[in-house]
Amino acid sequence: MAEEGPDARRPHGELVADVLAILWAADGPMTPQQINAALGRDLARTTVTTILARLYEKGTVLRTREGRGFAYAAADDAAGLAAGRMHRELERGPQRDLVLKRFVSSLSGDDEEALRRLLLEAAEGE
Repeated sequence: MAEEGPDARRPHGELVADVLAILWAADGPMTPQQINAALGRDLARTTVTTILARLYEKGTVLRTREGRGFAYAAADDAAGLAAGRMHRELERGPQRDLVLKRFVSSLSGDDEEALRRLLLEAAEGE
């Protein structure tokens, strides 16, 4: 069964982001049906289940058995997810120093100051 309605043409990445936003706001694990209801869209039954299965395979969500299916929860908050992506990108590149240099040179003054402060705090904590 295919998606119907205006959201059927919505970019996949936006739907994934919406699913994650629902999980981050949730008090506990949610079933695909609960997430689909929270989205308030006319989606095919399998659409949210497929998204959750892919997020589970990537380690972005956790799942627990609930009845014959699963309930899902975010593995990390939005900041943790972004930090993980940044770390994976660094791991991919053969020139880590160059990647870090270009990243730091593109920071705003406020972000640069925040990074300096965080690095100092991390060094003091060791």
